[in-house]
Amino acid sequence: MSASGFAAGSAYAQAPVYPTKAIRMVIALAPGGGVDTTGRFIAQKLNEAWGQPVVTENRPGAGGSIAADLVARAAPDGYTVLMTSAGITITPSLMKLSYDPYKDLLPVTMAVVSPGVLVVHPSLPVKDVKGLIAFAKARPGELFYSSSGQGSAQHLTVELFSQMAGIKMTHVPYKGTAPSILDAVAGRVALTVASVISTRPMFTTGKLRALAVVGPKRTPALPEYPTIAESGVPGFGVENWYALFLPGGTNKAIAVRIQEAVSRMLSEPGTSKLLLGQGLDAVGNSQDEFARLYAQEISRWAKVVKTVGLGAN
Repeated sequence: MSASGFAAGSAYAQAPVYPTKAIRMVIALAPGGGVDTTGRFIAQKLNEAWGQPVVTENRPGAGGSIAADLVARAAPDGYTVLMTSAGITITPSLMKLSYDPYKDLLPVTMAVVSPGVLVVHPSLPVKDVKGLIAFAKARPGELFYSSSGQGSAQHLTVELFSQMAGIKMTHVPYKGTAPSILDAVAGRVALTVASVISTRPMFTTGKLRALAVVGPKRTPALPEYPTIAESGVPGFGVENWYALFLPGGTNKAIAVRIQEAVSRMLSEPGTSKLLLGQGLDAVGNSQDEFARLYAQEISRWAKVVKTVGLGAN
């Protein structure tokens, strides 16, 4: 056996037997939403694969930091798992946390992406992103856009778009995504960014006009729509993902075991189609890849938050 093969074999031999008992999955958002339904779906599949119960528990609040703190303080043995959204990379810049987002959480995998889309009211005389940018540049601050709240992913996504496009628009925060979309439909605001699943009924019936998806690549949910990056803002791309984390200090072999199980589950026949029907793109990337992305996203949003003038008191 080669030296590298012996080292790999030794690492495998030292990996703990896992799982041998029930796993607790703490879901950072309220029941019924995309993070919750995805988390419960993954829990069911892991239960079937491993023969061990995966018990879900919703702990919403404070931008997901309540659930994150609970998991960060749990024993690093692999039996407490966090299911949360990409908002976890924004909260470190918006509030003082009781946990260290780098040391106290171990990224496992980005399970799925909930693709977002930039939509405008049909009365706006623009047909694409370039047209929107030109229109906004001629009227600095006159275009109003809605979001689900100050410092929300929607808010910061549009702010990042505005910064990169060199335009100025006015933010109107709402208490939730639904009212922010409804006021875009009513024409009280000119545009918004929201998930494909929540906006598709509006733009397929002409109540809104979809211009582009906000992710770094096109989505199978809307293959005919370009990205914002393709449409005049090179380098732009924001993904709202749902992902799994473990307490910091957990044996990385356990994180890899969970990641591999989730990745296999997502590649099963019918799973991608099922998720696509819910407006979700299956991912299941590697633990190392997701860990790098997680750190990059925290850094990126910290810069946007600072530019907007928000931040922890």
